[in-house]
Formats: sequence, C-alpha cells, structure tokens
Amino acid sequence: MFKKILIANRGEIACRVIKTARRMGIKTVAVYSEADKDARHVELADEAVLIGPPPSRESYLMGDRIIAAAKSTGAEAIHPGYGFLSENAAFSKRVEEEGLIFIGPKHASIAAMGDKIASKELAAKANVNTIPGWNAAIETAERAVEIARDIGYPVMIKASAGGGGKGLRVAWNDKEAFEGLTSCRNEARNSFGDDRVFIEKFVEEPRHIEIQVLGDGHGNLVYLWERECSIQRRHQKVIEEAPSPFISDETRKAMGEQAVALAKAVNYQSAGTVEFVVGKDQSFFFLEMNTRLQVEHPVTECITGLDLVEQMIRVAAGEKLAFGQKDLKRNGWAIECRINAEDPFRNFLPSTGRLVKYRPPAQTMEASLPMPEGGGVRVDTGVYEGGEIPMFYDSMIAKLIVHGRDRSEAIAKMREALNGFVIRGISSNVPFQAALLAHPKFSAGQFNTGFIVEQFPKGFSI
Repeated sequence: MFKKILIANRGEIACRVIKTARRMGIKTVAVYSEADKDARHVELADEAVLIGPPPSRESYLMGDRIIAAAKSTGAEAIHPGYGFLSENAAFSKRVEEEGLIFIGPKHASIAAMGDKIASKELAAKANVNTIPGWNAAIETAERAVEIARDIGYPVMIKASAGGGGKGLRVAWNDKEAFEGLTSCRNEARNSFGDDRVFIEKFVEEPRHIEIQVLGDGHGNLVYLWERECSIQRRHQKVIEEAPSPFISDETRKAMGEQAVALAKAVNYQSAGTVEFVVGKDQSFFFLEMNTRLQVEHPVTECITGLDLVEQMIRVAAGEKLAFGQKDLKRNGWAIECRINAEDPFRNFLPSTGRLVKYRPPAQTMEASLPMPEGGGVRVDTGVYEGGEIPMFYDSMIAKLIVHGRDRSEAIAKMREALNGFVIRGISSNVPFQAALLAHPKFSAGQFNTGFIVEQFPKGFSI
C-alpha cells in the first residue's frame, strides 16, 4: 500500500480524499494556488505545496507542477479528484511515465471514453444501447437538416468534446436543426477547440440515470447500482439520489450489466460512471462514461457501505476487489443536495466573499466509517466559518447527504437538514433546495430532466 499520496485538487473533494487516506494510514500532500493558501484542504493535509497563481489554468491545471510537487515530497501516487485534470489522458500518461501511480483508470481508458463519438462507437460494439443518430462529424447545416429528417424530430445536436451543457441544442424542426448546427460548432470551437458535432434522437421526458462501476487490474468488474440525477438546472446536477425511484429491478439489472460490458471493453480499472438517458417507457441509451470519481459518489457509498475513494486507492495499489457482484447489497435510500454559493432569487448569480457564519447541520455519518443503523446526515465540505469563497473556482460550498430506510424517510431527513443549515455573508441555494424537496412531484418521484424549467419557468421566488 502507498505511504504517501498527492491530491491534485482543492475544496471538498481534496478534503474527502484526505479523510480516507488518513484512515488508511496514508500520508497526504495538498497542492494549492495563492487564492487557497488558507483553504481547509491545505490545513488538513500532512504537507502542502504552492503551485501557482489563483487562475486554475496557472495552478490546478499545470500538470508539470503537480508532478514536480509529488516528486519533491516523495508521494508515490496522485489522486486527481474530479474536474481539473481528472479526465486528462495526457496527464494520466505523463504521471505513469514519471514513475508515479495515477489513482484512476489507465490513460488509454480515459482517452477511449473522452471522445463522445468514439465512445458511442465503442458502446455499440459492446452491445450497449445507443441512441439512434448520426455519430460521425457533420460538416454542413444542410447535411444536419437531412440527417435530422432521417432520424425524426426532435433531435439533439451535440459537440463531440462538449460538457457542462456547452455545445448542445435540441431541434424540433428544419430551421432549428440548421441554426443549431452552426451555433453548436461555434460554441464547441470556442469552448473546447474542437468543432466536431453529431446528431442523435432526443428522448422525450428523459431521465438522467447513471451506473457506478468499479474495476481492478485483475479483470474483475462490478456495478454498484444506479444514481438518479434528473434534477438539473442548465445541465448541471442539483439533487442526486440512490437508488432511482423510477426504474424497475429488471431495468436496473440490464443497465448495470451493460455498464460493466462497456467498462470491460476499455479494460477499465478504478471507479467510473456510465451515464444513460432513460425514456418514460424505461428504454435506456448510453450517453457517456465519466472516467473519474463523481461529485455525487456519496449516495452510492451510503447504499452500499463502500468507501469509493478507498477502493480507488486499493485498485491503484494493485489489489483485487474484495467482493463480487453477488456480494453487493442495496441498503436504504440516500439523497445528496449540492449547496452552492449562488443567489437563487437573482437567477443564481454566483456569490463570493467571506463566510461570516457557516453552521451545517450536525453530522452523524462519515464517508470513511461504517453506516449507522437507520442512516444519518453527512456533510462533505472544503470551507469553514470565516473562510473565503474565491471567485476563481466552482461555487460549491458543501454536499449535504442523508441516508434513510426508504425514500420518504430520506426526504424528511434532508428537509430537516436543509432547515438547519445556516450560511451568512454570502448567498446560497439552500432555499431553492428546500423548495425542490418540498415539491409534491419530487416527493412522488414524478420528474425528468426538464423538471426545474417546467416548475420554475420564471425563476425562483418565494
């Protein structure tokens, strides 16, 4: 097992990895920008190395500086967290070439799944359900209209290198297909430096459901059930839960088996997530594979009792999985709310500044400890009272996670926890999260990815 690892990230996920490493007896090295010199992850780690100015492109995205920090401190492995360099195949390869271990999948697996067009082709070869569409790059708007007509409206126009809602349009007719192709290409070129665009069938009343997979370097692969991630705003997840209140056990099993088949096709070793879009008839189609730890991984940890960060570390160290598919059980229901520094009453305008008061609800369960009987409340965060929310990074303050015996109990626990969450000095989306949890359609499990737009068409107000 490793004696020391470096965490190439910041905020709550850096703190999260440190917590598990400490329990495993592994020393940790934090990296930080000038804006994060007083950050919580810097304080928690055994050592910390300054890697650059506040902008991420000059610090957390500087792979050479991160590798140099690992070497200078004697770290044997690097955990990338999520975001930043976590799905950068070139960085993963460079880490390996420098004689270090990347705590994540091999670079070839990251590369194979990083291109949406190539990953769909791989999925089809692995007999994974794929959405009907044209998977090659489309060069002209006229050709886009022809293809859209053949597939049948509505269609979704997507950038191959897209993400976070960029390079994405839904077209319901020829005019929208023509204009959407051009705008998607321009947006993709500006955002990702890659203007390749493809078209696929748009699934009506879609739900976003993903399967957590875990593989080792000895050919063992399992799926750890699903997460329901349909409550989204502008293609960004807001609430996640496990299991899904929508799919049947038969669909759940079929999705899990297909996710494992895809992971096997790319020799996947580590934790990863296969995302599906699920129609109202429970038909499901492959969207993409995230070759990293997901923000919403805690809900899976709650229902399985597994520490996913620990599993990633053990796999990277060469260990075999200590369990098979038949050993995995689902226990209870978990929900996660992303608590962000934004003002829901002002169209979710980002909010930065000092956390004058930060009082999360009492934490009764943790990532690295056995689940308490009957569930509890967990808070994953990278902030503290009196600390600063800088303008340079994402707006997440914390992840609030609850676990209950069933969905009704989990919702009740989350509502109580949100009511007890006190944040002053900056704005937060806690009031919006509370409104979502109280919505009768959410309680009934009657929602899809359009839920927030449909229920709050003029924005949020009380």
